[in-house]
Amino acid sequence: MADQKFNPGISLAGAVDLESVQHQVTAEPGQSGGAPAAGAYVIDVTENTFEAMVQTSATFPILMLLWTASDDRLFPMAKALGEAVNKLNGQIQLARIDVAKANSIAQALQVRGVPALFGLIGGRPMPLMEGLPSAEEQQQLIDQVIPKIISVAHQAGVAGSAPYSGDRDAQDEQPAPEQTESVPPQHAEAHRLAQEGDYAGAAAAYERVLESDPQDTIAARERSKALLLARSGAADVRAVRAAAAEHPDDVDAQLAVADIDMIGGQIEDAFGRLLDYLAAGHRDQIEPVRKRLLEYFAIPQSGDERLKHARRRLATLMY
Repeated sequence: MADQKFNPGISLAGAVDLESVQHQVTAEPGQSGGAPAAGAYVIDVTENTFEAMVQTSATFPILMLLWTASDDRLFPMAKALGEAVNKLNGQIQLARIDVAKANSIAQALQVRGVPALFGLIGGRPMPLMEGLPSAEEQQQLIDQVIPKIISVAHQAGVAGSAPYSGDRDAQDEQPAPEQTESVPPQHAEAHRLAQEGDYAGAAAAYERVLESDPQDTIAARERSKALLLARSGAADVRAVRAAAAEHPDDVDAQLAVADIDMIGGQIEDAFGRLLDYLAAGHRDQIEPVRKRLLEYFAIPQSGDERLKHARRRLATLMY
């Protein structure tokens, strides 16, 4: 990890003027209370889960907070950022990294002191600030910078929703929704692999579950998602879209950009792109397109109108 070189990509430097904040915070044990808990759209990231988190930034934008979870001077900022992110209901995720336990990540990002904030879109970190912000600067982060990260992500085709990760606890004291799914025991290995970012391994594990129970719709859905991320989770969104535009007759280019649409939550666009490709006269490519669409069809809810329409259109194009 320490040897990994990051390309900052799109820069949001200057979105908030924090040049006056020169001091660095040295971690000290908190003297009262506890650190604000993770939950909802706030997650804690370790060295083991960092790569998986980076991959998910191809699906939705992430605000990375490097901090020291034992330093109570950082608690108000962490709480305010968590509350702001949670109010956006999945438009962005807050990923907190405790540098006392993950110093190699701080080194890779060339962070000299905490707290430090980065935007993360498509695997590319964008430095936002380093050092404790004033109350006014913190409000700028919430009111201006976070919406700007979301806007930049959408422009880059990264417009999916972050997953809800459970009770908000100290964030806003609201219980987790009843629809939050527990992990069936037979899915445990596949779920663990997916959490670790081994999407190919997770897909294979879900395939084994389906061999035992072909009617397991959750395993089918999660297998399709894992295959999708294994193929295209770390793809360069702009390069994929450019290749599809330059090679409209190339089935692999169209499948790749459809993957990007699915990862970004643009389901109708993904369906429509591949169905339009067949309708444009590429009937010799029916099999790879049909196979990919069937994989996609496992992802939405069965009652989704987009799914129903796509199934009917595919049947019409095939026969």
